[in-house]
Amino acid sequence: MAMELDLDRALALAQEWAKEAGEIHLSYFRGNRLDIQTKSSVYDVVTRADKESEACLVARIGENYPEHAILGEETGEHAGESAYRWVVDPLDGTNNFSQGLPIFTVSIGLQYEGKTVLGVVYAPYFGEMFTAIRGRGAYLGDRRLHVSAKRDLAHSVMGTGFPYDKGTNPDNNIPNLAAILPFLRGIRRMGTAAYDLCCTAAGWLDGYWELDLKLWDMCAGALMVEEAGGVVVSLRENRGVSIVAGNAVLVGKIREKVR
Repeated sequence: MAMELDLDRALALAQEWAKEAGEIHLSYFRGNRLDIQTKSSVYDVVTRADKESEACLVARIGENYPEHAILGEETGEHAGESAYRWVVDPLDGTNNFSQGLPIFTVSIGLQYEGKTVLGVVYAPYFGEMFTAIRGRGAYLGDRRLHVSAKRDLAHSVMGTGFPYDKGTNPDNNIPNLAAILPFLRGIRRMGTAAYDLCCTAAGWLDGYWELDLKLWDMCAGALMVEEAGGVVVSLRENRGVSIVAGNAVLVGKIREKVR
C-alpha cells in the first residue's frame, strides 16, 4: 500500500512546475530559435520548447517524488516504485506554438493505480491555470467550473480535432465533422486537446470529441470535465484514445452523429 499522498501539496507543486514550463514556452514563442523537427509524420512536429519543458517537468517530479513513475510525451515511460504516475504533455498545441498562434498548454496529470486523481492545465500566453483534484471540483484560478447546461445541438458550439495520419488514413474524423456540423451552432478547432477539455469544463465549449489521442493529451483535461459535472466517455476502442466530453445529454446527442 502506497503512503497517502498530500494532494494539496502535489497540486501546489504541479502549478509551480507548469508555470516554469510555461516560462520556457514564452521564451521561445514567436522567435526564431524553435529548432522545429517532425516525429511520426510531417504534421507531427516537436520544438526545442517541447523538449526543454519536458526535461524541466521530469526533473522537478524526480526531485520531489523520486519513487513516482512518469509518462511524458517526448521521453516516454520513466519507471517508478509506487502506484503513482505523473502523465505530462509539456507543450500541447505544438502546431499552434510553432506557427505563432497563442493557444498552447502545459498538461500535468497524476494517476494512482491508473486512475487520475489530480490535474493541472496551464495556458501560459493567457495566464490561465486550470486545476482539479478528484472529488473536489475543477477550477480556473479561484472560480469553480461547470460544464454547459445546453441540451440540444442547435444551440451548441463544439470542439474537435484531427489525427496526425489524416492524410493517409480515411478514418480521420472528417466524415464525423460532415455528419454533425449541419446540426450545430458552430465548431471550433483549438489545436490542443487539453485546452479543448478545459474549455468544455468551463462551459465555453458545449462539448468536444476527438479520435486517436494519447493519454498525455487528455489525462488532466478529462478530470477537469468530470469534476465540472460532465462526463468523458470512450467513443471507440480501436483508434487510440477516442473520447466524447460534455454534459451527459449532449454527449449522447454527439454520439448519435459521431461514430
